Amino acid sequence: MKTTNYYNTFIEVAEDCPVKAAEVPPMRGEKTIANIEFELLIDNPYEFTSDDVLFHVYAAKNRLKTKEFDVEREQFFSKGQACFRASPLTKRYGWGAHFDAEGRMAIYAVESDEYQRFSKDRSLTQMKAVRSKKA
Repeated sequence: MKTTNYYNTFIEVAEDCPVKAAEVPPMRGEKTIANIEFELLIDNPYEFTSDDVLFHVYAAKNRLKTKEFDVEREQFFSKGQACFRASPLTKRYGWGAHFDAEGRMAIYAVESDEYQRFSKDRSLTQMKAVRSKKA
């Protein structure tokens, strides 16, 4: 199985992120990827890995039944998936993502003290979210 998990890592917002302060992804009809990721992470810091979050989004979008999760998860991760650097939270909405030693993650608003602390912590692997536009 392939994985998208990071360990002892901080993902900063993309260089071309359009916001200076983090935003809650707006609801527009059916929940978007950003809505699902945000709800899961804001309410459950350090409970899920990136793989958990990405599969949860896939399961919600495809309306999977709980009994299908094990087989579907294995199939989902049998091919490469975009990592959290490509998340709309880190690219568009101004949220950084911190991953602890066990790979569990939490999100932090770009304007927060925690974000600033993690972005300067040289004991963490520092990464930027993927840019939305080509340079």
